Amino acid sequence: QVQLVESGGGLVQAGGSLRLSCAASGRTFSDYAMAWFRQAPGKEREFVAAISRRGGVTKYAESVKGRFTISRDNAKNTAFLQMNSLKPEDTAVYYCAGDTAGWGNIPKAYSYWGQGTQVTVSS
Repeated sequence: QVQLVESGGGLVQAGGSLRLSCAASGRTFSDYAMAWFRQAPGKEREFVAAISRRGGVTKYAESVKGRFTISRDNAKNTAFLQMNSLKPEDTAVYYCAGDTAGWGNIPKAYSYWGQGTQVTVSS
């Protein structure tokens, strides 16, 4: 199995940028499709972005399309989420997730999860 650790969260003003990282250890990273989800207080966990095993295919939630970019570096066992033009409604705990078989925009498609990193966007 794979262990996932997120980093890069923090407090930023609206319009600012953050880059989240998800470091993987354990099994071969390129075996895993990766995704980012987020969960705001009192809300369900929602899909943000996903990337295929080799990085050739990406998917985004409509709410972040054009502002966020998901990428991965299989040589460094790390996935990234570049977040630009941040809005207060982007405030949430961001989780990375991975799976060798699943892929897509629903949480149950992913077997492995990190502990989350807080992103807070002030207005």
